[in-house]
Amino acid sequence: MSPENNQQAREVSPFSCNLSALDREQRKRHDFLAKDLFPKHLEIKELPDGYGFRFPNDRSLFTALSEWIILEQLCCPFLTLSLESQHDQGPIWLKATGEDGVKNFLRTELGI
Repeated sequence: MSPENNQQAREVSPFSCNLSALDREQRKRHDFLAKDLFPKHLEIKELPDGYGFRFPNDRSLFTALSEWIILEQLCCPFLTLSLESQHDQGPIWLKATGEDGVKNFLRTELGI
């Protein structure tokens, strides 16, 4: 890979949400999911590059969190979002991480 191509591959999205990336119905759904889901978290864990949110193990909750991630990635492509279902019916973890600065962005946006 040439240095020029490597530079393009490493470009990072700015730390600002592009609300126009969601249409009206997607925005309404995103807002509903955020207001419905995040109060259900059991714990917030600070990570070196972001935050982890522990939720109870629940199939419908996992599905709704997955939908929120898909919508969130449209408006905030600079975030790395992962959803993990732990063994033996353990908790669900939603992790939001990214490059330097994302942690402060999340703290402000999520009121952590």
